[in-house]
Amino acid sequence: MTHTVEKIGGTSMSRLAELRDTLFLTDGKAAYGRVFVVSAFGGITDLLLEHKKTGEAGVYARFANAEDDHGWHEALSRTSEAMIAAHEDVLDHPGDIEQATAFVQERIEGARNCLIDLQRLCSYGHFRLNAHLLHIRELLSGLGEAHSALVATLLLQRSGVNARLVDLTGWRDEDDVTLQERLDRGMSGIDTATEMPIVTGYAQCQEGLMREFDRGYSEVTFSRLAARTGAHEAIIHKEFHLSSADPRIVGGDKVKKLGRTNYDVADQMANLGMEAIHPSAAKTLRQAGVPLRVTNAFDPGDPGTLIDDQPAETPSVEIVTGLDVIALEVFEQDMVGVKGYDASILDALTRHKVRIVSKVSNANTVTHYVDASLKALRRVEADLSEKYPQAELSTRKLALVAVVGRDLSGLSTLQRGLQAFDHAGIYSVGASQGPRNVDTQFILERADMEKAIKSLHDAYFDDENKKVALVA
Repeated sequence: MTHTVEKIGGTSMSRLAELRDTLFLTDGKAAYGRVFVVSAFGGITDLLLEHKKTGEAGVYARFANAEDDHGWHEALSRTSEAMIAAHEDVLDHPGDIEQATAFVQERIEGARNCLIDLQRLCSYGHFRLNAHLLHIRELLSGLGEAHSALVATLLLQRSGVNARLVDLTGWRDEDDVTLQERLDRGMSGIDTATEMPIVTGYAQCQEGLMREFDRGYSEVTFSRLAARTGAHEAIIHKEFHLSSADPRIVGGDKVKKLGRTNYDVADQMANLGMEAIHPSAAKTLRQAGVPLRVTNAFDPGDPGTLIDDQPAETPSVEIVTGLDVIALEVFEQDMVGVKGYDASILDALTRHKVRIVSKVSNANTVTHYVDASLKALRRVEADLSEKYPQAELSTRKLALVAVVGRDLSGLSTLQRGLQAFDHAGIYSVGASQGPRNVDTQFILERADMEKAIKSLHDAYFDDENKKVALVA
């Protein structure tokens, strides 16, 4: 047995005082042999960048689009106040609170001075702010993880744990290093048998994690660290178990913990916005042969769900989930038999960074179901209208609900799903199932999504309904 590498998300980090007793300590003693990669406290990265769900501007967005200095300065000050409030809720020793507050003030004011200097530099014609925006985004995002890692370290040290802060954010570091070098330097000299490393989820490196992964960077750091250090298991601690559906929709008494699944199902979940792990991080772990476990951080006695590369022993439905999507439909009567339409649509979607969830096509129509804003789709439509002036383009707000499992063969999930919808009075706009039998997708009106998830979950997981469906 060697060490584990474990990641704690932002929502769980905000309950750090509880985690001390349920996760970091076992029977009141430090549980060594574990490396923890931490996210910023809940809501802090939203304030530093932009709100992940609503898109409300944070410091980065206000700075990038600033018509005056007041917006981003005020946003940075608000973020500083929120960070201080976050650690005041967690720490109880005055000396620790003072140290954490001084840390926040030093980092925040350092970032403020950096942005002021950059604004002044870019007032000259030879320098363009756009060339530096990605670096600014990385600088700001690292503030949150450095803060939470320090606070966790202080809390654990006060509890008698030999915790060590591993700051990978590159603050005031003049060296230009790769991610591998950054990880090696951070872990150099650490004995996991006697020390508990608390590692920042953001790592500054030549590759620029946000360029490719944006806000999935902490899981990339986590997976690379697990692979690089030869961990025997990678663990993600969430505030809930991976379950057969959202308990808020179908009821906490009806959902079933997954227990075990594979990386294929994890990829389908990520595609539907139900991320167990970022797909790139999953790829790193899979290729390194490191199994992943997802646990409930506040249910320490439960082993959670193991994710590896093993197939299912028997066909079964594992998850029912859904996602709001927008259907982008391109109809061109003369499309049939002509090559290039699909490639052009994909090029426009890629250029405007629109994420494709699913797609269907026939002789003269191509429809992409995407996870994007209407604003982004308007840009795509403008590009396509210019290239194909005779085409009819339309967008429609819908929902995609999917039944997912390692092996769905022989379960008639498409037929049984449509039967469940008919019984519940739900109209399905479309449905599809691929030959690999890992998911079945249903397209329906957005207002029907929760009702559809509940009816499908009842059909596949309620014992009485399963018997009726199989007889039918």
